[in-house]
Amino acid sequence: MDPGIWSKLPAELLEHILSFLPLKTFLNLRSTCKRFKSLVFSPPFISKHSSASHFSSLLLLSHPQCHGHFPLYDTIRGAWRNLALPFSFLPPSAAHFNLLSSRNGLFCLSLPSSSCFLVCNLLANSSRVIQFPLFPFAFEMLTLVPTPDGYKIFMLCSKYSSDHSFVYDSKDHSWTRHDGFQPLLIDNFHQEGASFNGSLCFATPEPFSVVSFDLEKGKWETLNTAMPGELTFGRLVSDPDGGKLYLVGGIGRNGISRSMRLWELGNGGMWVEVERLPELMCRKFMSVCYHNYEHVYCFWHQGMICVCCHTWPEILYCKVSRRTWHWIPKCPSLPDKWSCGFRWFSFVPQFYALA
Repeated sequence: MDPGIWSKLPAELLEHILSFLPLKTFLNLRSTCKRFKSLVFSPPFISKHSSASHFSSLLLLSHPQCHGHFPLYDTIRGAWRNLALPFSFLPPSAAHFNLLSSRNGLFCLSLPSSSCFLVCNLLANSSRVIQFPLFPFAFEMLTLVPTPDGYKIFMLCSKYSSDHSFVYDSKDHSWTRHDGFQPLLIDNFHQEGASFNGSLCFATPEPFSVVSFDLEKGKWETLNTAMPGELTFGRLVSDPDGGKLYLVGGIGRNGISRSMRLWELGNGGMWVEVERLPELMCRKFMSVCYHNYEHVYCFWHQGMICVCCHTWPEILYCKVSRRTWHWIPKCPSLPDKWSCGFRWFSFVPQFYALA
């Protein structure tokens, strides 16, 4: 700890060393000097800390009976963690909320008693109340989408005789209303849109197809791609960093899946098979959802494609780089009597994500 050595250490190397400190330890160091305090608000340092910290990759389980306490699974350590999320800073109107979406360290909650949404960053203790665009407001398929300037919130609304889609833009704090797309409301009750090339993509029910909503133009279009044959259900997932679009689906006849497969959208607009779920794992998953596929939803988490069922407390996931399938076991603290209402979210904490 010779001051003569440490005083000559390049700033970027010192930041790299500090990024390996546990989050709580580093926060305690903020009062030692202005330099350390300023690092908390430095995006390059936070990015390094997020990649080095064991606090950076969590799966969060929400259930109607959780009452604000959410089980967290650490995908780096491969274990459940006993961490209490700091919801206490939220306004009194958020005493009862529904967790709807999570992206880049931000949560989107609905506050039914206040007729509004609330977007918050729990680590930065920041939040924003967003009033519903209509009263009453019935919405589906809400998706929180990060943008270079903040975020957008997409959802479908069936208030009118013809469905509409609504988009909230945090850049100018305003809502815009666009035409909806009727087939989306029939299926995929728990599935969010897959962000791909500036649009949100959705798989429609039979006859299966892929439709996209351009977030800038507010226009719907159908992708010119042939879906795999004998498809029984399909869910879309996107890799936000790799710019890839994946399809998770069942293969079978008469609505009964005999296998489950993973495809990637190729350059020519064709679905290229990547991997198949092993037979024994497929049997378990199909028995879990009882071939009731509207309860099945998927999302991307740190190189993993997570396949979940609204009626089952475990996660089936594919490690895309290794093309291997695994189960995340049930949280030991969950009561056995909880039989439905399970909703999983990807949670990657980030200090600098602005609500």
